[in-house]
Amino acid sequence: MSETVILGNTFSNVAELLHEAARGAPDAPAVTFNGATRTWAEVELRSRAAAALLARLGVGKGDRVALLGLNSDVCFESYFSPALIGAIFVPLNYRLAARELKECLEDCEPVVLLAEAEFVATAKAMQEQCPHIRHVIAFGGADPEPGVLDYESSLAEIVATNSYMETSPGGSDDAILLFYTGGTTGKSKGVMLSNRNMLSNTACAVEEYRMERGWNFIILGPLFHLASGARIFNCAALYAHAVVLSRFDAGIVLGSIDRYRVDSATFVPTMVQMVLDHPEYADYDLSSLKIVTCGAAPLSLALQRRLLRALPGVRQFQTYGMTEASPILTILDSVYHVTEGPLSAKLGSVGKPPGHVEIRVVDANDKDLPPFAVGEVLARGANIMVGYWRQPELTAEAMRGGWYHTGDAGYLDEEGFLFLEGRVKDMIVSGGENVYPIEVENVLAEHPAVKECAVIGIPHEKWGEAVHAVVILESGASACEDELIGYCKKNLAGYKCPVSVSFRSQPMPLSSVNKVLKTELRKPWWEGRQSQLV
Repeated sequence: MSETVILGNTFSNVAELLHEAARGAPDAPAVTFNGATRTWAEVELRSRAAAALLARLGVGKGDRVALLGLNSDVCFESYFSPALIGAIFVPLNYRLAARELKECLEDCEPVVLLAEAEFVATAKAMQEQCPHIRHVIAFGGADPEPGVLDYESSLAEIVATNSYMETSPGGSDDAILLFYTGGTTGKSKGVMLSNRNMLSNTACAVEEYRMERGWNFIILGPLFHLASGARIFNCAALYAHAVVLSRFDAGIVLGSIDRYRVDSATFVPTMVQMVLDHPEYADYDLSSLKIVTCGAAPLSLALQRRLLRALPGVRQFQTYGMTEASPILTILDSVYHVTEGPLSAKLGSVGKPPGHVEIRVVDANDKDLPPFAVGEVLARGANIMVGYWRQPELTAEAMRGGWYHTGDAGYLDEEGFLFLEGRVKDMIVSGGENVYPIEVENVLAEHPAVKECAVIGIPHEKWGEAVHAVVILESGASACEDELIGYCKKNLAGYKCPVSVSFRSQPMPLSSVNKVLKTELRKPWWEGRQSQLV
């Protein structure tokens, strides 16, 4: 089926989402950034003007338009403007080193590179090294520079002269987004997502989270990450309002929820920790919140329970997904976010797949496993990516048998709820036994002195690998290695327990999407040795 139904409206591309929002709620607030708000009619007008500018600069169907900058209103509308002419939007990770950024740009070959003021110099340097970048467009208050176009004045000229053009969005299976994943393993891969992918995900989010029209959303994660970007399409479908923060700051998040009466917020676990730990948390009015979703990495049971205590009247959802899945694969509904009663047994789960997604758990030969047997999680559905950009062999490997191989380890219970055990590559093989770090991390997180923890495999002459815990203690708390190992032994099988513990005073190394970089934690132990995990 080439069309997707969302709240009674039928769509075949995301351009139609934008047009419907501007038609259905032209005067409703669409986006607020730095205190300035634009309506859906204004966002559509600016997106059409930006599309006309891109076309004037030679951007055509299938061409790439990249953006380098923090979250902004320009990034918000750039999720639509290239799609209006069938082009592909590439939101770049501004945290990348110059070498990494160059690799991405050489790979995707954008015709146009949009750059926020503080990144214009970087963009010009990239243009000199990557000749396929024909134009650099500056936004966000950048000073005029030779050879660099100004975004706002260019749009103003198009609006003033009514120099719009007929939109020509691509088909439902045409790529509209290209995200470079990476951070936890190896070189980044470009993930292509289509109109159908994003519409399918939008329909899922609106239905499963039971969102309502006119809600206020907050976008606090980076828009080069799909978990944040997908919320833009949710907002369009709901005629809703997005409060966009340039970057995450716990105090600003709390203040924005209070000021704008935010209904819905999405966090990753590290953000939850920082918000709840904020010294002025109790001073803010968070009573407007109706739903909180958490994803990117599983919340520890201890942190989930803390969040439930902090926001008792808020519906909470745990989401599991990835860029390749646009991104939702499973959702643990709010009814299971309880600490007592029979439903509380599901609190450690990431839930079930929504109606448009199928999942399986398989062994190394892709054979289905029975309930409670740990294997690799596979998925398929209208949300699964078009493929990896210019990597057909990698795409074929990931999609073998028509199922996307996630690389995540987990099991299904007898009711079809998925429980994650970590990455397949993070699995520790100790004395022939498989140990999944998340099991150990969940137990350690219950210890009152433990603030954060990560479990890795380290070399062991006899067992091949041994379980090692890296721990950050709560401020003012104390615990020794023997105490934490003993705590694990009371709650886990012996072979799963850490044989050693190291304590960190510095934060855990994190990827651009706030996932713990276990490759970095393992490096000191495995340098000069071979490991299947690094």
